[in-house]
Amino acid sequence: MSANINKPRTYWQSVRSRLRRDPVTLTCAGIIIGIVLLSIFAPLIAPANPYDANMMKRLAPIGSPGYPLGADELGRDMLSRLIYGGRISLIMGLVPVFIALIIGASCGLVAGYVGGRTNMLIMRTMDIFYAFPSIMLAIAISGAIGAGIENGLLSLTLVFIPPITRVSETITVQIKSLDFIDAARASGASNSRIILSHIIVNALGPIFIYCTSLVSVSIIIASGLSFLGLGVSPPEADWGLMLSTLRQSIYVNPWVCALPGVMIFTTSLCFNLMSDGLRSAMDMKM
Repeated sequence: MSANINKPRTYWQSVRSRLRRDPVTLTCAGIIIGIVLLSIFAPLIAPANPYDANMMKRLAPIGSPGYPLGADELGRDMLSRLIYGGRISLIMGLVPVFIALIIGASCGLVAGYVGGRTNMLIMRTMDIFYAFPSIMLAIAISGAIGAGIENGLLSLTLVFIPPITRVSETITVQIKSLDFIDAARASGASNSRIILSHIIVNALGPIFIYCTSLVSVSIIIASGLSFLGLGVSPPEADWGLMLSTLRQSIYVNPWVCALPGVMIFTTSLCFNLMSDGLRSAMDMKM
C-alpha cells in the first residue's frame, strides 16, 4: 500500500492559511474593499449629487425622506458626500505612502547595503525630519507651499519618506548579515544580483506591511490638514473638510456632524488591524 505523503506547505501557502483563520483581518479587508468600491463607483451608487444644496433641508436628521443619513449645513445629501469623500480620503491615504515607499525603500536599501559614508549621509539627512512630529511637519510644509490636493500629497510624501527609509535600512542591514548573502558572494554573485535576488525579495514584505500601517496615519493627517484649511478646498467632498464645515452645527444635529469622523475612524482602524494581521501571518517564527 502506498502511503499518502503530505507535501510541506510553502511560505505563502502558510500565510494564506493563517489569514483564513483570522476573522478580524478578513473583516477589515472586506470593509476596506467595500469603501474602495463605493469610492470608485460613486457616480453609480450615490443617491444624489453631492454638490446640490437645498437650504430647506439644512441639517436634516438621519432618516429624513430622501436623506437616509441626513443633510449637511447646506442641505446636501450626507450619504452621497460620504461616498464621494472616500475618493479624496483614500487618494490622500494611499498615494503618498506608495510614492514614499518607492523613494524611501530605495534610499534605505542603498544606505543599508553600501554602508559607510553613504549610510551616514542618507540616514543623518533623514534624521533631520525626526526633529518634528509628523503632523507638525505636514502642517509646516502645507502652510509653506499652500493648500490643495497636489500640495497635500507632496507634504504627506515628504513626511513618510524618512520612517520608511529607516525601516528599509534596518531590514537591509539585518538581511545583509545573514549566511546566504555570504554564500551568494562566495559563489561570485554581483552586487546587483544579490540586491535583486536576495535583498529586495526578503525585505519587501516587512516594508510593505509597515507601509500599510502608515495608510491610516496618512488618512488622519490628510483629514487634519483639510480640517485646518490646508488641504482640500470647498466645495469638494472630503471627510476632514466635512468635519470642519459641520463643527459649527454640532449642537444642532450632532449625529450628522459625527458621520465624517466615524468614516475616518473606521477606515483608519481597519487599515491598522489589517496591518497587524498581515504582520502576524507573515511572521516566519509562527
